[in-house]
Amino acid sequence: MRIALVGDRSPSVRSHTRIPLLMEALRERDGIALDPYWIPTTDVAGLDAFDGIWILPGSPYRDEAGAVEAARVAREEQIPLLGTCAGFQHMLLEFARHVCGLDVAHAENEPGARDFLLTPLACSLAGHENLVRLTPGTLIEQIMGTPATMEAYVCSYGLNESYTQTLAAGGLVFSGHAADDGAVRAAELPGHPFFLGTLFQPELAGDGRRPHPVISAFAAAVARHAGHGQTTYAGTP
Repeated sequence: MRIALVGDRSPSVRSHTRIPLLMEALRERDGIALDPYWIPTTDVAGLDAFDGIWILPGSPYRDEAGAVEAARVAREEQIPLLGTCAGFQHMLLEFARHVCGLDVAHAENEPGARDFLLTPLACSLAGHENLVRLTPGTLIEQIMGTPATMEAYVCSYGLNESYTQTLAAGGLVFSGHAADDGAVRAAELPGHPFFLGTLFQPELAGDGRRPHPVISAFAAAVARHAGHGQTTYAGTP
């Protein structure tokens, strides 16, 4: 079961260094063996051959278009997709441009653009943990099995909330919100095998030796896509 880890791999990005631990934990605790391939944003050809795509943190990416293309391929080809932090941001960017027809930019990538979908947060969340409230009946709420969850962040950009209604009208569901100000923290696409993005970074939960439920659910979706018969969210409390 091959998964594409889309991002510009760097030892200075903490989430990147967690990947080996998480792959081992998925094998030992969930019985799911994933074969990860690092795919730089500058070379995303052939992603439709993978059983899953994970767009990882590490922005600004070398090539914004590569990250956006990864999200497009996963969405259109029905390949399980997980996007965390910058991955979540670029999933939203792809959806806004290709589904909603918006001419919008990411302020980190194009500071001189006219309209921004992703803008600097009023207060950076880098190094912080915050409570996320989950919308009842959504995929992430089912995965977590709880109405709220405390999660870790390493980010300084988030969704421009003036676009939430437009994206929702296009079919995207905003399924996680900050408990303090209601800002979007998670989004998903109903009807897709697995299309979930979080501004928080589930790969940073704990010491990496027990997969976060979101990561376990993504791995289970990859297994289903590969035809291995996985039917439950392994690792869900």
